Amino acid sequence: MHDLVIRDIGHLVLEPGSELSGAWLAVSSGRVAAVGVSGTEPHAQQTISVGGRIVTPGLINTHHHIYQNLTRSYGPVVNGSLFDWLTGLYPIWAGLDEEAVYVSTYVGLAELLLGGCTTSTDHLYVHPRPKLIDAQICAARDIGFRFYPTHGSMSLSTKDGGLPPDSVTQDCDTILADSRRLIDTYHDPAPGAMTRIALAPCSPFSVDETLMRQTAELSENTGVRMHSHLAEDRDEHAYCLERYGRTPVEHFEELGWAGDRSWVAHFIHPSDDEARRLAAAGVGVAHCPSSNMLIGAGTARVAELRRSGAAVGLGCDGSASTDHASLWLEARTALLLGRFAGGPTAMTARDALEIATVGSARCLGWDDELGRLTTGSVADLVAWHLDPVSLAGALTDPVEALLRCGPARAWTTVVDGRVLVDAGELRLRGLPEALADHRRIATRMQSAFVN
Repeated sequence: MHDLVIRDIGHLVLEPGSELSGAWLAVSSGRVAAVGVSGTEPHAQQTISVGGRIVTPGLINTHHHIYQNLTRSYGPVVNGSLFDWLTGLYPIWAGLDEEAVYVSTYVGLAELLLGGCTTSTDHLYVHPRPKLIDAQICAARDIGFRFYPTHGSMSLSTKDGGLPPDSVTQDCDTILADSRRLIDTYHDPAPGAMTRIALAPCSPFSVDETLMRQTAELSENTGVRMHSHLAEDRDEHAYCLERYGRTPVEHFEELGWAGDRSWVAHFIHPSDDEARRLAAAGVGVAHCPSSNMLIGAGTARVAELRRSGAAVGLGCDGSASTDHASLWLEARTALLLGRFAGGPTAMTARDALEIATVGSARCLGWDDELGRLTTGSVADLVAWHLDPVSLAGALTDPVEALLRCGPARAWTTVVDGRVLVDAGELRLRGLPEALADHRRIATRMQSAFVN
């Protein structure tokens, strides 16, 4: 007998190019066990009807800064450039402690679940106190969320010619030792893992060359993946030319990062040749469309990158640059931005959904199990709810309707075979307390800097 059967599926997206209308899906031991047409459902310990809704693989978030929801829509910086809002927020983030990180992660993962996300990375690069990533992992485990935190880091402070202040940076030896500790303690390379670790020095303007090189060596020795911001902003481009005498991408290549264990966030301003080189090297790209639009720094050339063979995934990015954590909204924005930039044939809803699932899984080196609902894949899925008024007249293509109509949010979200959102409601008993704590902590952190 199966553990769970999802029945009354109006339309089931199994993987790119494979869809089924009028279906059911069975789960056993956290894996997709079988699919079939309605009327042939097997017995299961638990059966959930999704009432004719569309079901897709869970969406995968390849770039986020969850702790930043503590400074969501922070007034003094909402209209600034990337460098403006970073320098405005660094002093507030220096107040992070384990409680703040645990609570912000708990609330952030809950929000991601409602937006159809079942696996998320996170890029926590501010470490004013130790063991903050441990607190994140604790929150993810308390929820039952598939989590891929990256050990973010900054080692180049203002006194050394970098952008961040001393209060949020660390020295290279401390960063590398803690990176090794996290890998040894938490990284699970086994199939179906719920926790994996990657290494993520933050950016060319906040990390020194020694840390980048030694991180690449640690990645080579342990097999863990690497992540960083790259070619995000024209100020970054000017900074690298002045400090290093080379572009951000040339700097990335020189330091040993241009390989198939790396994925980068944003990647807005490479030259055509640089983009082709990194695609050929196997470097993935986390596309963050809402962040691109709110900061106004440009956007990745997604269609060109995909044609070149690059793995392109989807990312929410953090607050102050996005201020929400709905991957459905990011997928819809990717659809709109792709068509705005390249015309009506440049991006379809299926393209955007593929970026948010299989493309994201490729970025994480995990597309053998994630991003699809074929037999043996992990049982991470979402049934989507759109109000019937919003869907009125959408009769011919449920996938296009999912991203063109809306807004949509999760009706049922399943992670590792466990139902975490049911009938549109989170099944998280600790959420009310977490929200109260979140407001208390956010108020304390912000109040010292707002008149």
